[in-house]
Formats: sequence, C-alpha cells, structure tokens
Amino acid sequence: MKVGVVMGSTSDLSVVEKGIAVLKEYGVPFEVHVFSAHRCPEEARDFAATAREKGFGVLIAAAGMEKDDVMVLFSY
Repeated sequence: MKVGVVMGSTSDLSVVEKGIAVLKEYGVPFEVHVFSAHRCPEEARDFAATAREKGFGVLIAAAGMEKDDVMVLFSY
C-alpha cells in the first residue's frame, strides 16, 4: 500500500513538506501529485477514481488558496 500526496499547485508544497518527511522517516512508499481542479479536472478525477486499483491506500490532499482542488479530488 502506498500513500498519494496530492496538492492543487506546486506552491502548496510547503504545506505538505513535513508530512512527506514523516513518510520518508518511516519508509512509507508514496507519490506526490499536482492536480488543479481548474486547469486539469479530468486528470484529478481519473487519479481519484483509479487510486485504489493503482495501490494507493491513503490519499492526503492539501490546498493553499485553491480549496476547490481538494473538493474535486474527493468528490470521486
């Protein structure tokens, strides 16, 4: 099982850096993805809809000013 760390913009990386450090510290496999609900809603939808079959057991979503990105991701 791996963790998907998802954010709406690369500018949100500072929001998730501490979480990524903890995942690394404990040797948890993870992937970091950037999906904007405004610029690439289809990619966000596809990622969320197929996450389980791709081996993701947990999705962590973070958003700075663009809260819509998190809402779109978890609506699927």
